[in-house]
Amino acid sequence: MSFTFSTWPPHLSPDQLQSLSQTATTYALSHGLLYLPPSPSNTQPHIPTTAIHAPLSLLPAPFPRAQFQSARSLQRVYNILYARVALDTPFLDKVMGAEVGVGKADEFIGMLWRGWKAIREEGRVVQPLHLGLFRSDYLLHDKDGDEGLVLKQVEFNTMSSSFGPLSERAAAMHRHILASTSYFSVSPHLTADNFPENNTTSGLAEGLAKAHEAYGVPDARILFVVQPNERNVFDQRWLEYELLEKHQIHVIRQTLSDLATTASLDPSTHALTITLPLPPSTSTYQISTIYFRATYTPSDFTTPAHYDTRFLLERSRAIKCPSLPLHLAGGKKVQEALTRPGVLERFLGNEEGRWGKGAVDLTGYAEDIRSTWMGMWALDSEDAGIDHLLTQGPGDGEGEGRIPPGTRLAYLKAPSLVLKPQREGGGNNVYRDAIPAFLDALPAEEREAWIAMEMIETPRGVSGLSSSARPHPVRIQTRTQRRKSFVRKSFLSWESLGMRCLERGEVVEREVGWLVRTKGTESNEGGVAAGFSVLDSVVLV
Repeated sequence: MSFTFSTWPPHLSPDQLQSLSQTATTYALSHGLLYLPPSPSNTQPHIPTTAIHAPLSLLPAPFPRAQFQSARSLQRVYNILYARVALDTPFLDKVMGAEVGVGKADEFIGMLWRGWKAIREEGRVVQPLHLGLFRSDYLLHDKDGDEGLVLKQVEFNTMSSSFGPLSERAAAMHRHILASTSYFSVSPHLTADNFPENNTTSGLAEGLAKAHEAYGVPDARILFVVQPNERNVFDQRWLEYELLEKHQIHVIRQTLSDLATTASLDPSTHALTITLPLPPSTSTYQISTIYFRATYTPSDFTTPAHYDTRFLLERSRAIKCPSLPLHLAGGKKVQEALTRPGVLERFLGNEEGRWGKGAVDLTGYAEDIRSTWMGMWALDSEDAGIDHLLTQGPGDGEGEGRIPPGTRLAYLKAPSLVLKPQREGGGNNVYRDAIPAFLDALPAEEREAWIAMEMIETPRGVSGLSSSARPHPVRIQTRTQRRKSFVRKSFLSWESLGMRCLERGEVVEREVGWLVRTKGTESNEGGVAAGFSVLDSVVLV
């Protein structure tokens, strides 16, 4: 059955739209598809009394079945690729380090790398195992109308990959609407066999449980390191409930500020313990696994003591999710470095048993992986291959005012580019027409912290129907709107790796599900909590 993106969404009458909105919002409120509401002071009560449904789409987003299966099959290759990157210390030192890498220009990355380097030099890397909960983000790139749609990767997240549990509930909500209303038979594509299953909560919790088991202390607990005043708390709580109910593993939630007083290391065993005041006494718990839902942005480190706390956790015997090297492996500079000649093949191959005698050779997937990438390069690039593209634009200058070829090409191709720093969490990129002025103001010594990437041009003419709850002086209002949109598709997975595994060539990994966020074309930002995008699911076409 043929499909044209510009025909989506199908026509719905006002009464049908109202019915879908009521069904969707009541399902979301009944099934934990929730957020804490924003507050004027940006603080949240210790004991919540109010919740709102997360921003959501009323209809699932159309996504080509072939591209869906392609992304799913490549997730295993990406898992192993980034596992090997995290275990290649010289490579990370060169690309992300503060002596010769991006950490020279980016103080936040430099602080994390220096802390990791100090731990290595102390001989305090006492836990050889790492755990990663990964998310690979894609958009459809429209090369030549609907017949030319190809899958392109936005980024690969190794740190604090959110929305897995809520995405599962968004998909369940769409299946419920289909079962209860048949979507009023407005589209032949809206059938049950086009709604893929999504079980991310159990899959992600399984990864955490595997790390807990590998630690070897059954009554230890898992530590969630969280941001203060977190609104997306229910996405995290579903993992906590799954760990307790299905695996009998308790979770402790702590901020960096909390940990400054509750965390300690045993000097001989390096076991991490958390001491909690539980009147009339205190209780101390050993930690098996640390799951970071914070520490991915400089704003999480409001005092130097927060860095000390992060490094104390890294020195512990607990399994980190992620460890500092796995965190750094998710940097945009690593993404760009992998596109350079021969680098991808080096990590996918296993020449001379580099990754272990039994490690799988994945070089046969190199072209498949490379096909998901847009063109990208470093702003400080001196690559001679760029020179032939520089037939116009600013000259290279001389001396201290010299502009490297990478920056000159960014000037030349600005209308079709995005500039990315080494940041997560949204709101950090520079797009298209804003690029020349940004480059004019960017100090030369900071160019190394940025990469340029060709924009992914999404299918034109697609619209979406979304519902979001917004604060009102007297009450919470739910608003339904139609807007031009495009779909960001992500696959979630977990992997366990480490030097002991590497010696045997083992990386234990599994793809566990997917999530979809749909955003309006009027904004380059994609934050769900900020209202730029909504949680969605897919209808395969």
